[in-house]
Amino acid sequence: MKKNLGTSAPIASAVFMGLGHILFLKQYIKGILFSALEIIVLLNSGIFAKAIHGLISLGEPKPHLPVAQRDNSTFMMLDGLIAVVFLIIFFLIYIWNIVDARKVGKKYDKTGELQTEREFLHDLGEKAFSYVALSPAFVMIAFFVIIPLVYAFLVAFTNYSAPNHIPQKNTVDWVGFETFSEMIKIKHFSQAFARTALWTVEWAFLGTVTCYFGGMFLALALLDKKIKIAGFFRTIFILPYAVPAMISLFIWNILLNGQFGPINRAFRELGIMQWLQSIGILDRDIIPWLSEPTLARIMLIVVNLWLGFPYFMLMITGIMTSMSRDIFEAATIDGASKSQQFRYITFPLLMYQTLPLLIMSFSYNMNNFGGVFFLTNGNPPDTITTQSFAGTTDTLITWMYKLTLDQRLYNKASVVAIIMFLIIAPFAMYQFSRTKSFKEGEL
Repeated sequence: MKKNLGTSAPIASAVFMGLGHILFLKQYIKGILFSALEIIVLLNSGIFAKAIHGLISLGEPKPHLPVAQRDNSTFMMLDGLIAVVFLIIFFLIYIWNIVDARKVGKKYDKTGELQTEREFLHDLGEKAFSYVALSPAFVMIAFFVIIPLVYAFLVAFTNYSAPNHIPQKNTVDWVGFETFSEMIKIKHFSQAFARTALWTVEWAFLGTVTCYFGGMFLALALLDKKIKIAGFFRTIFILPYAVPAMISLFIWNILLNGQFGPINRAFRELGIMQWLQSIGILDRDIIPWLSEPTLARIMLIVVNLWLGFPYFMLMITGIMTSMSRDIFEAATIDGASKSQQFRYITFPLLMYQTLPLLIMSFSYNMNNFGGVFFLTNGNPPDTITTQSFAGTTDTLITWMYKLTLDQRLYNKASVVAIIMFLIIAPFAMYQFSRTKSFKEGEL
């Protein structure tokens, strides 16, 4: 039997975890650890079965019971997901137990030597150290990243929404693609989604481009040796980035108030309002900075530029100061003008080093909640799609916030989140993988 440990040991470990290690391979510590894990799972099999059954059924309506005693579908879904993750981890360890028994058994069949307990502990400390060290991070990712993402994904396939399916008043049911169908068939939702998605892409693109080139312009200007107090200007320009964005946005919201805002009051005092009325640009003595859809969107871009350009200014300043001056000196000797140096040397080098950051910035702006919510709150409202609860300046992320926190339409918000992920993730991954710095690290 000893000559066939490569077969008998994994078979025994497949029957019960660790059995092959204990009976055939004489690795008692390893075998006991594997066996203890399976015993723990078997002792708690009833809990796992109940949790998975709850994930499948999501509970039953029990109107005869007090609200606090009724089934909570959302908790049952979460418990079921946790049970599934535990069982997946257990299954992977089970496979590892069989593979390890086969590996050690085959080694014995070839060499006639078995791994001792001392060697096992040594290998655990040396070769398996990285796995042991990473296991807490893996567990954290599983329970604080994967489970919430899967949970949010599954909500889209339920009817989890107010007023009829909010636990514990009533249970939640699996409805398949019904919510997706509603989002397409119901006109005000489909129109709101199309408009909001288009504006989200425009907002992300314009917000990224304006901040990037605004920061680049100031970085190049402040690197000019003719400016004697460049450090002072850099300090001034970095202030918008240093102040918390939420506070800045609240202040801008006050400044841009159409009726009582300081900007409009100053324009009235200077006679600018009267002049704009006289030439037919304004109908009354206010500028609707945040109450007219097009102007509100423009102000979002402008305020975002004010908040975001210092980051790119600092980044590009650092890149520029690290560039070899020999290249520019050689270009000057060859007769290249400042504009030609920028076009053929500076800009290509900057794009090479910052393109991945540009893509990441675009993805960030697609999910930029505060930049819109704290300035306009998605307003002004859209009269055509009022029932969708999406304002004219809402992006997909702020619309999701309103659908969940304000209206409690969790299933519809989850559908928007899934579609948003399907739009952003492939774009970001494809564009980032196409950059030279990602593929080769060479120009």
